[in-house]
Amino acid sequence: MSKRIDLVNNLYPTTKFIGVIVIILSAFIVPGWKYSYSIFFVCALIALISGKLKGYLLITVNSLGILIFFMFLIQAVLIPSGEILYKIGFINVYKDGFYQALNFSSKLVAFTSAFILFFRVTTVKDFILSLENMGLHPKVTYVIMSTLQMIPEMKKEAGVISDAQKTRGVETEGNIFVRAKAFVPVLIPLVLSSIAKTEERAITLESRAFSSGAKKTRLYNIKKTRNDTIAIIILVVFLILCIGWRVLTIWHF
Repeated sequence: MSKRIDLVNNLYPTTKFIGVIVIILSAFIVPGWKYSYSIFFVCALIALISGKLKGYLLITVNSLGILIFFMFLIQAVLIPSGEILYKIGFINVYKDGFYQALNFSSKLVAFTSAFILFFRVTTVKDFILSLENMGLHPKVTYVIMSTLQMIPEMKKEAGVISDAQKTRGVETEGNIFVRAKAFVPVLIPLVLSSIAKTEERAITLESRAFSSGAKKTRLYNIKKTRNDTIAIIILVVFLILCIGWRVLTIWHF
């Protein structure tokens, strides 16, 4: 099991990113919603093999659950289109809207599942390093890294500030009005803390000659292996098969 975990996790970051792009393209090439929804389960299987299933399911369900619910609510119930597919009490579920929501949500699930899996099996450090190895300027990769790390860092900082506010007697839990009232005491310190950390980071980077044009050296590096070559070949063949199948389907009809 550990070898299989290493096989998935130790693929070169750009190889895994190419896999994400191929999965997303295939979801739009293959018509209908069944294949696109199946991508969620394929990604879940890969996450299981990689030992990342719990985190993958938690993030995917939390990020997509409410969004998909409202998508179906708006498309299938609130926008009358086509014949009535189901009638639940006084609520009518329309056929055209239901299938439109099903199709659109399936593409969203495929897109989101692929990217969530990518960042579960790839560290930000390795991804940024692979981009620099491709020739991307360090300033550009730093912007990408800062963007990817911003939300987790702010979430962690917000938790610390919220705990500090609790110790001071500020109510942070309860109904929506209580939480809204507690949001301001958390937001202001969070913004000020983010600004202070940005200034500290800028000073640290300059002290390490980040803006210098001199060639940088690294203590840590990653390299492609034969497994990456095999994986890319499989992905290219799979994409060609998807395109070929789609062309044959269109030509047949």
